[in-house]
Formats: sequence, structure tokens, C-alpha cells
Amino acid sequence: MRSVAKNNRFFPTTLNVFDEFFNRPFPVTTKHTWKPAVNVQETDTAFHLELVAPGREKTDFNIEIKDGHLIIGSEQKQTNETKEGDQYTRREFFFSTFKRSFLLPEHVNVDAIKAEYTNGILKVVLPKVEVEVEQPLTIEIA
Repeated sequence: MRSVAKNNRFFPTTLNVFDEFFNRPFPVTTKHTWKPAVNVQETDTAFHLELVAPGREKTDFNIEIKDGHLIIGSEQKQTNETKEGDQYTRREFFFSTFKRSFLLPEHVNVDAIKAEYTNGILKVVLPKVEVEVEQPLTIEIA
């Protein structure tokens, strides 16, 4: 028997929506890798990085310097706490990671780098070291 209703790919039938919802493997674990947006601003005294990463704690971040690169990484895992008596029709576990790497200019004072995380934005300040400009040496020809 043929169906009178045509399956429209833009407006799926109610039956298709429920099929998609209930016929996925259970439980589903989702790993999401992404690169957060970063603003870099240079002033006379420092470089300022602002990295957007909402919904995280400051303990989720790892910032290190390796081989002349500033590496900012984060791993966020959803807790799997369940209380006795909790029943789920569907529950998807989620965790998210990212890693960004920035080549450091030679005139950054790596010992004075500071980071702060507030309102979903990680701010990293990379102070500059004062570089002495060498005066050209003139050699007289005898």
C-alpha cells in the first residue's frame, strides 16, 4: 500500500522525528573539538589575548610555554552524577576539548605572563621586554 502523504525533506513527518529521536544508539557519548575565537591586541607594553570559552571553570584550562609557543588548552567533561531513582529516556554525555598555539615573539617576558578567566573570557597578558636598539657602529677605513 502506498502512502498518500509525501515525505518532505524540509518538514519531516512527526513519525520521522520520533524515529530519529528514539532509534539512535543509547547512550551516546559526544566529543566536541573546536577552536574558540581569539582576539589579539598589541600595545606598547604587552600583547593581550582574549579567548572566548564560556561555561568553563578556570581549572579546565592548561596554559604552558613550549618550544617558543604559548599553548592554551582546555578539557571540559560533563559530570555523570545521578541520584537514586533518576530515570532517563535519553541522556547524552558530552565533553569538549580544544588546544590553541601561538608563536611567541622574542621580546615577550615569559616570566611575567598573567592569565585571568572571568565571564567566559580567558584573558592572557604577555608583557614585552624592552629591547635595546643597537646603534650602528661606523668603522673608518684607513
